[in-house]
Amino acid sequence: MTTLLVIAKEPRPGRVKTRLTPPFTPVEAAALAEAALSDTLHVVARTPATRRVLVLEGAPGPWLPPGFDVVPQCGGGLDERLAAAFAGCDGPALLIGMDTPQVTPALLTADFAGYDACFGAAEDGGFWALGLAEPDPRLLLGVPMSVPGTGAVQRERLVGAGLRVRDLPRLRDVDTAADAVAVAASAPHSRFAARLARLAPLPAVADR
Repeated sequence: MTTLLVIAKEPRPGRVKTRLTPPFTPVEAAALAEAALSDTLHVVARTPATRRVLVLEGAPGPWLPPGFDVVPQCGGGLDERLAAAFAGCDGPALLIGMDTPQVTPALLTADFAGYDACFGAAEDGGFWALGLAEPDPRLLLGVPMSVPGTGAVQRERLVGAGLRVRDLPRLRDVDTAADAVAVAASAPHSRFAARLARLAPLPAVADR
């Protein structure tokens, strides 16, 4: 089976989801980040895996369910941190972030039969998931991160290395208030949707 990696920041006010402020306060943005992270981790906990790893910037909190190894993120750019996360894996691995609380165990059950990699593009031009049958940190190093073309460059890096790529469904990351409303609507029973509903009237948030 596969190692499942979640790369995340500790949900501390002023340190996470800063693009949600405004309309949310830093405390509210951190609460939404915590809900998204908790949803993600609980889905990973229900997904068949050999090992579950939280690659964390910061310290774990009560939002962390049992069954995870926690390793600190290394320094450097995001490409270096993602590469280091894969470098710590022995065998197939699938990495996701904390920004897609709408994920399900079915989406995260990586099947590398007939493929060398799986890739989940995000609607903002990035990617929400990357799986490698044989983790190779060099496949990530140097990829420009957090720009509109990140996903295209990363996928081309996989193809250029001769890997057979399986495309996962495109998902929407939570970066802005509009993203939060859309993602909550796609996962109405999630902790994230419940937290958003408690923070503000949805129409007011959607108009931002």
